[in-house]
Amino acid sequence: MRGGRRIAAVTDASFELGPGECLALIGESGCGKSVLASALLGLLPGNARTDGRALLGDLDLLTAGERTLARTVRGRRIGLVPQSPSAHLTPVRTVRSQLEETVRELTGVRKAGLRAAAEAAAERAAFPATHLDRHPHQLSGGLAQRAATALALVGDAPLLLADEPTTGLDRELVDRTVDELRRHADAGRALLMITHDLAAARRIADRVAVMYAGRIVEISDAPAFFGEPGPRHPYARALLDALPERAFTPIPGMPPELGDLPPGCAFAARCTRASDRCGTLPATADGVACHHPEETSRA
Repeated sequence: MRGGRRIAAVTDASFELGPGECLALIGESGCGKSVLASALLGLLPGNARTDGRALLGDLDLLTAGERTLARTVRGRRIGLVPQSPSAHLTPVRTVRSQLEETVRELTGVRKAGLRAAAEAAAERAAFPATHLDRHPHQLSGGLAQRAATALALVGDAPLLLADEPTTGLDRELVDRTVDELRRHADAGRALLMITHDLAAARRIADRVAVMYAGRIVEISDAPAFFGEPGPRHPYARALLDALPERAFTPIPGMPPELGDLPPGCAFAARCTRASDRCGTLPATADGVACHHPEETSRA
């Protein structure tokens, strides 16, 4: 930042994601979820810096050059459903044109079969064929989301990053979209789904990672997280308790600014279980970073 100030948008994020798995990354807006996805694709702004490793096979994504990322990674080894699809669609070209180009580049389909292949790709994401010849500015938010999803699925990339893939969709289309994403994983590929839609996460995720103030504070198997014994971190439990079908209890306060984080647990100021011990940063143990986690025996 100006004056040489640095802000840690994501800190000590550590997880593994294997073929056939879906990991749902959840948390309030501004906690660093999309920054993490951008780092994996080399799409961070020029003033950003990364440390550590992000291995896709034997390729370290954090040290790979732009040429490697552009020619061999994006679209081919990692697909992206962007958080802001309208900003990622080329405004002066129709959806059909963009789909046909993507199909040609990623699958090798020749000109004679491009039209049918593009329509099949659109159908996969529930994008209506009657809208294929429209430009992005002629699409609603939900249609733009489906167009971006169709483009992301074309290459059947080994890893798919889906950043808020259900934005602007009604419930029926949400279920259809996440089921298609689940099929992507069931075919032996990996899926990292960033979402605020906990119902969608529960529907398709194998594991859940909870992020707060730039840190992953809990990773859990999805059945245990959404069922019994439930989340162990107080923040993760509060997220579920805020749902209308559960306690419908809002989390008090607001997340801290990433540039003004406390020295200890960032959630302590909003936590009913906080103590003086929370003035020090908790280490991650057994999948949770908390001094006062819920005991698994509570179930």
